[in-house]
Amino acid sequence: MQKHFVRFRSPGTMFDEVTTQEIDSWDIDEAKERARHVKERYGATPYAFEFITRARSEDELDSKVVDRSPTYFLGGRVLTVDDVKRELPGEEILISNMEVNGWESLILIQMIHSPWRVCQPFEEGDVQLDFDHSSAAHQSSE
Repeated sequence: MQKHFVRFRSPGTMFDEVTTQEIDSWDIDEAKERARHVKERYGATPYAFEFITRARSEDELDSKVVDRSPTYFLGGRVLTVDDVKRELPGEEILISNMEVNGWESLILIQMIHSPWRVCQPFEEGDVQLDFDHSSAAHQSSE
């Protein structure tokens, strides 16, 4: 038995808020549309998602993750550490974190209609998608 899921990541107070939904296939367009309707505590909306496939055999009680997609980021700008130093010179902690952790680049997403700005490592294989957060915030508040 095998099932596919999409996991949406939204900004949280200490850690990401995560919403997982079953999905028929790893359909990026469907996941983007579903992201428009996910709303977490304090009005947070997704900044990224990933697909996972879980499977189990008939003699297993619980399923396990057997496949995982890269992270799909909803919009944003990919910045190198040099970009951050040039464009956000006051972000000494962010710059230090990038250097200490060996992050070559990060993705910066300004969440529209909310106080959150998301900065996450942008790793090899990650995907940046075109996405309008203003329409997501509007639809999820309806």
